[in-house]
Amino acid sequence: MEEQIGCKALRPNPALEPLKVFVGQWQTTGSHPYFPGIILHGRTTFDWLAGGAFLIMHTEIDHPRFPDGVAIFGSDDVAKTYFQLTFDERGISRKYDMFMTGNQLKWWRDEPSFSQRCTMTIEDNSNEMESQGEMSREGATWEKDLALTYVRVR
Repeated sequence: MEEQIGCKALRPNPALEPLKVFVGQWQTTGSHPYFPGIILHGRTTFDWLAGGAFLIMHTEIDHPRFPDGVAIFGSDDVAKTYFQLTFDERGISRKYDMFMTGNQLKWWRDEPSFSQRCTMTIEDNSNEMESQGEMSREGATWEKDLALTYVRVR
């Protein structure tokens, strides 16, 4: 039997250890300022990828204006930085820088035409999270973006 190529690298990335609190399946409810009065419902999963070398997130919201997406979280151990690469059903891909401190995960993308940032706060019991996104178009003032509450299903 042939050994899998690169199998020795299929192991937990110690730099991503703080992200283990996200692993699981979550139900989401939320809102977006462009859709007042509409409660958004969806699902998100976080799982280890490649034996824990990366974390992968899958998201979907039951509203046609919100695309399903996937994100991979990784690190640069020398620079001590973290990043997120995203791709969604529209074919849009983006790179976000990321930082985790205490019970908050923050990610952001500074692109003059469309910048975004998000803060996720993990509740003490690790079974609930709140996220608040913000966006800035063409360098304008930051405005509210998607806000979600996550409740762990398993």
